Amino acid sequence: MNILMVLTSHDRLGDTGEKTGFWLEEFAAPYYVFKDAGANVTLASPRGGQPPLDPKSDAEEFQTDATRRFKADTEARAALASTLRLSDVSADDYDAVFYPGGHGPLWDLSEDRDSIALIETMYADGKPVSAVCHAPAVLHHTRARDGSPLVKGKSVTGFTNSEESAVQLSNVVPFSVEDALKRDGGNYSRAADWQPHAVVDGNLITGQNPASSAAVARAVLDQLG
Repeated sequence: MNILMVLTSHDRLGDTGEKTGFWLEEFAAPYYVFKDAGANVTLASPRGGQPPLDPKSDAEEFQTDATRRFKADTEARAALASTLRLSDVSADDYDAVFYPGGHGPLWDLSEDRDSIALIETMYADGKPVSAVCHAPAVLHHTRARDGSPLVKGKSVTGFTNSEESAVQLSNVVPFSVEDALKRDGGNYSRAADWQPHAVVDGNLITGQNPASSAAVARAVLDQLG
């Protein structure tokens, strides 16, 4: 069971002068769900090497058992520091792909041709394609085999407009995850802000927010049997 996790390489939060990147819990929780199930986990990012961590996600209030476990795990930290370059990754080598969120993917992975091709190939091959929180943004330009948006007619979720408003970044992000999924024809659903909500439609699996990350990972494992 080989699972690819794809992280952002983007570290600038628009024009705010602040840093962004991937959200620590949204990486750590799924990582250990996969590892504890015996999966081989490979990490990749557009630029390769160490992906940028959203500094806000490292605050004490956002720490969990998974993030604390990661910080004490020298092997995992070394793997994160040496992610593969996404252009060197082949969809044929993996049984599933998972995208952690954080605001970074809105800028790079949503437009990344290697990521788009990877998702389109894995989805067409019936392999689980999964993303949580802001990471469903990576589906924005993906297409099904018939040329229609990949999410068209499919049940999906992602970070809500009200959650974006709550973190006061609605006017900073390049686009709204919720609006993009709806524009592309997705059947968008949501739970209350910050509550777990994972949606499975065939081999497309999405989660609303950080609280949904482990549930999305478990849904991937369910599909892999």
